[in-house]
Amino acid sequence: MDTEQLIQYAIEENFTDAKVLGTDELVFDDSFRPYCEENLCGQYGVNYSCPPVCGTPEEMRAKILSHKKALLLQSTWEISDYTDKEAIKKAKSAHNAAALRLTKKVRKEAGDAFMIGASGCALCSPCALANNEPCRFPELQYSCMSAYCIFVRKVTEKCNMEYDCGAGLLTFFGMILFD
Repeated sequence: MDTEQLIQYAIEENFTDAKVLGTDELVFDDSFRPYCEENLCGQYGVNYSCPPVCGTPEEMRAKILSHKKALLLQSTWEISDYTDKEAIKKAKSAHNAAALRLTKKVRKEAGDAFMIGASGCALCSPCALANNEPCRFPELQYSCMSAYCIFVRKVTEKCNMEYDCGAGLLTFFGMILFD
């Protein structure tokens, strides 16, 4: 798949920045997994895309490394109050919706691809796991960067992307893996 075209698709989906890198360039740090276990988001053990159900750090890393390339996506949102949970949720949802649309385009052109979101999967509320049912959308389900133990700051530095965009701005990152 043409890298420049892929980045153009990302810009058309209103991502602030996008870069393609090899999966061998990603930085993993298993020490991020305990943050999931703190369950600040409330999804630990109750969402198929979140730990411990999604897999161990080793299994998640293997899933990523089974692909050759990663498209790192950044979206930036203006925000007046960092405690405004509703505004944050809306921005995160828009980021993930755009990443899902882009993932579908990548699949059409490159075949097998999957998304890593700015949070755990929110396609169903509650997740089918809550009712001991199978995932309703296994081909669209996505886990977050933390579940994969990706050291986002170090990856953004490798890609010359801003990690902290400044006061009044909220930044989310996601990824699409492909070959």
